[in-house]
Amino acid sequence: MQVALKSPSRPNLPLYASVARLGFRRQFAYPQAALWGLITNLFFGVLRIAVLVALFGSTPQVAGYTVQDAITYTGLTQAFIMALSLFGWTDFMRTIHRGEVAPDLLRPHNLLAFWAAQDAGRAVGQFVLRGLPMLALFASIWGATFPAGLNGWLLTVLSLLLAWACGFAFRFLVNCAAFWSPDAVGIGRFAWAVLGLGSGFLMPLAFFPQWFQGVLAFTPFPSMMNTTVEIWLGVRTGPEAWVGLAVQLGWALLLLGVAAFVLSRGLRRLEVAGG
Repeated sequence: MQVALKSPSRPNLPLYASVARLGFRRQFAYPQAALWGLITNLFFGVLRIAVLVALFGSTPQVAGYTVQDAITYTGLTQAFIMALSLFGWTDFMRTIHRGEVAPDLLRPHNLLAFWAAQDAGRAVGQFVLRGLPMLALFASIWGATFPAGLNGWLLTVLSLLLAWACGFAFRFLVNCAAFWSPDAVGIGRFAWAVLGLGSGFLMPLAFFPQWFQGVLAFTPFPSMMNTTVEIWLGVRTGPEAWVGLAVQLGWALLLLGVAAFVLSRGLRRLEVAGG
């Protein structure tokens, strides 16, 4: 028997809070894995520092970045790897391919909100486990800097939350390819490569040619991390920082809307065999 399933849309805020809490606690199930992941991130962070510092040579600044800014940038991007899932995320597409999405659709929640809550808890857990220790190590060993003053911290935290929202919506949208393709993992690999480049993980976007920065300005990728890094470093301050936040908010709302629409279309064609 084959039954077409639809996702309930009734809000259930206590449920989403519980899902987020469980997503957070799940990250602490394997502390040794988190420790070795932190060591690995630190190792590659050292290599990235060496490459970036070599780019400066005797030049005190490159594209508005000092050597200390470049070191802080490296620490930030290494700290955000797991929290923002910069290397990819395929949890939702796996539930589609395995048919595990069916019981989720029978529960009284909105599927997109359910996964957003779960990913929010996961992101916070990963930031606590690996992000904060990474920042502490970079600050103690290489003197990585922090946002200036209360206003700098406020703008940075808001930007980080919006970066997560943009990134989650994009990742969820990519995962929805599983409704149409049995090889959605391959689509995801291409998407994660674009994300790593366009978000400023591989290199600060300010280091790229102006024409390339202009192209990226019409995409959501800089809002998924680069804006947060620039606000943290003070490259964006005052009105420019608020403009960056507004752009992030716009992309987050747009991507979440597109993700909800694509999800609804995917659920219309979803059929789960069973008896």
